[in-house]
Amino acid sequence: QIGYAGSYTCPEPMPVGVVAIGYGDGYPRHAATGTPMLINGVECPLIGRVSMDMLTVDLRACPEVALGTEITLWGKGLSVERVAEKAGTIGYELLCSVGAHCGRVYVS
Repeated sequence: QIGYAGSYTCPEPMPVGVVAIGYGDGYPRHAATGTPMLINGVECPLIGRVSMDMLTVDLRACPEVALGTEITLWGKGLSVERVAEKAGTIGYELLCSVGAHCGRVYVS
């Protein structure tokens, strides 16, 4: 079981990733299981509840990941609006909530 209160039960033996970002960094706490993120360009769903400083992801679609693999939580290939919809909010709120210790890249 994964997440606070064991909120997600794996349906089968499966690879699970731990991502070092959580609601303390501005990721939406209410993001539902299934919220997409991109790993090596492949959509993989969030599983379990978002913790203060980490979240977990189903890696069945992308089992070849390694420590340090870059993950896109929203950005090129995955709109912030899509992530916000899964969290019951709007993209603008997510962009404003990103913590100061997270890097930002501005593209004009």
